[in-house]
Amino acid sequence: MLGFIFGFNLRLGRLHYFLASIGLVIVTLALTFVVAFGLAAAFQHTSALAITGPVLVMIGLFLIANLMLQAMRFRDIGWDPVCVIPAWIAVMALDYVIATRFPDYAATSSHAGTWPGALINLGLTVALLFFPSSAGDTSSSGGTRISRTPAPARNSRGPVSASETRLARITGSAAGRRGY
Repeated sequence: MLGFIFGFNLRLGRLHYFLASIGLVIVTLALTFVVAFGLAAAFQHTSALAITGPVLVMIGLFLIANLMLQAMRFRDIGWDPVCVIPAWIAVMALDYVIATRFPDYAATSSHAGTWPGALINLGLTVALLFFPSSAGDTSSSGGTRISRTPAPARNSRGPVSASETRLARITGSAAGRRGY
């Protein structure tokens, strides 16, 4: 159960990702308003700066939970989230720097992003929502992968080495075991 909450090695299908994202937004908005209005009512004579700290913590928790959901979905697609998510963040940061440093390249005059950055963001969002699960999966919410490629054929040459097995798995055939 904790693996699903933290999402370290689990995978999440399209529908589950969509519903979990909507549920996360609703829960986060509700908790943020409860915390903000609760603190405002309890400390009426303090500044708004005292209220923004806990609200920023709530937003940070939402971002971490959202990144975990995205990592589970990227893993389900078959992409490595350790590579995709930092690259996505780096592209968006570079996009922000380009749009603020060179305002002529910004999408609009009041927008802090460029059109290529917006298209990359849209493309990855569409991938999260619509790409199917990777081939050879047992389920969309975890479990082990079962390879559907045929096992390499045995012949009289002896035991199969690890490199021959890996080559056969990659090529999807018994190409690693050639009988000369």
